[in-house]
Amino acid sequence: MADSERGATPQERESGKPLSLARRKASADAGASASLDALEQLLGRRFHDRSLLARAVTHGSHASAAKGTYERLEFLGDRVLGLVIAEVLWRRFPSEDEGLLSRRLVDLVRKETLAQIGQELGLDRFIRVSRSEEQNGGRSNPSLLCDVMEALIAALYIDGGFAAATQFIDRHWRPFIDQERKPPRDAKTALQEWAQAMGKPLPIYVEVSRSGPSHSPEFVMEVQVAGLPACQGSGNSKRKAEQAAARTLLGLHAPHIPTLAP
Repeated sequence: MADSERGATPQERESGKPLSLARRKASADAGASASLDALEQLLGRRFHDRSLLARAVTHGSHASAAKGTYERLEFLGDRVLGLVIAEVLWRRFPSEDEGLLSRRLVDLVRKETLAQIGQELGLDRFIRVSRSEEQNGGRSNPSLLCDVMEALIAALYIDGGFAAATQFIDRHWRPFIDQERKPPRDAKTALQEWAQAMGKPLPIYVEVSRSGPSHSPEFVMEVQVAGLPACQGSGNSKRKAEQAAARTLLGLHAPHIPTLAP
């Protein structure tokens, strides 16, 4: 494609003639409106205030960012999600104490869970980013997907109240809640229980290296399980590095076992 065609609209490429500024803007507005229509269908709600929806999917790099981005909505959506999930867990597991419920909650609201749901919904195609950000894979960035998911939850809450947000969250988080019969454990505990179930001795942790100043050290720890290749993990404490190493080993040999987020 010639350089002169790279920034052209589909209509311009088809006709071979540049559109006027007004027609370009009208074409862009029509495309944005169609995108919001499809997003509303995905969310299952017709918004009274569509500007909320537009802000919820707008990254700071986009040309329309001056009208608002997802960042403030993300802040609110994080709190709404936590409250909804906490109530669902409180009702679903009446015999579990606060500690077990907290472990479930942490796992369900972590970045990886939100990013996975965002990917399954195909949310990346609605996110508005600059061309350079898109070329760098910004749309599929798990952190961005997580942020936009939280922003959309806030938009649903503001536009339709607690019921609208709850309906969306329940629909998309319910499978994760149903599949985890037991609360997720920390990676070291999960690895130890898995190794014992496999008839192996307890995992051994060895310090590989320590770097950085005393007030901000960086540890690399290695976990060894009989019959398996050793795995390493890093962190700003030995405990965190051990957890990272255990999580890596479980991810390779027992990915079905849920563990708490780092």
